[in-house]
Amino acid sequence: MEEKYEVIHSFKDLKDNEHIYHKDIDFYPREGLKPTKKRIEALETDKNKIGVPLIRKIDTEEKIESKEEQTEKEMTEDTVEEKLKETSEEINTEVKTDE
Repeated sequence: MEEKYEVIHSFKDLKDNEHIYHKDIDFYPREGLKPTKKRIEALETDKNKIGVPLIRKIDTEEKIESKEEQTEKEMTEDTVEEKLKETSEEINTEVKTDE
C-alpha cells in the first residue's frame, strides 16, 4: 500500500507544478504523484522553504477513510469555501515572505 500523509499545514508544492495542498482537506501525495523519500522527509520536517512540518504520516488505511468520512459529514459547502479562502490567504502570505 502506498503511504499517505495528512496535510497539517497548507502549502504550494514547488516540486509538483505548484499544486496546492489544503490543511485538513487534502492528503499527500495527490493521486498520480510518486514523491522521493527525500521530498517526503523535507515536507515532514522543517527542512523546506516554509520552515515547519507540512505533512504527517497516517498509520493505516482506516484513518484515511475515517478522516474522509468525518470531513464529508462536518463540512458543508459554505465551510469548505471559507476554509479554501483562509488557505489561499495563508499561502499568499507565505509566498510574499519568500520573495
